[in-house]
Amino acid sequence: MVASLDDLKEHLMATNEQFARLATERQTYKLKLQELAGKPFLTDQEQLEEVQLKKQKLRLKDQMEAMLHEYRRQALSA
Repeated sequence: MVASLDDLKEHLMATNEQFARLATERQTYKLKLQELAGKPFLTDQEQLEEVQLKKQKLRLKDQMEAMLHEYRRQALSA
């Protein structure tokens, strides 16, 4: 069994294509948000983009958490 949460995430990154894709997409959103955060002023369009990126990033996090939960549930029942 995988020891820690970080180990489990690393394991799924290496063995589950969907989890890896979600993590990569989430990282892309994180980088875009950091870029926006570095600007001294956001236009209305950039503010809208920031809100949308935050929502998308959270949606991906929720999907990844569900996958982690399911993997743990299956590991415990095996």
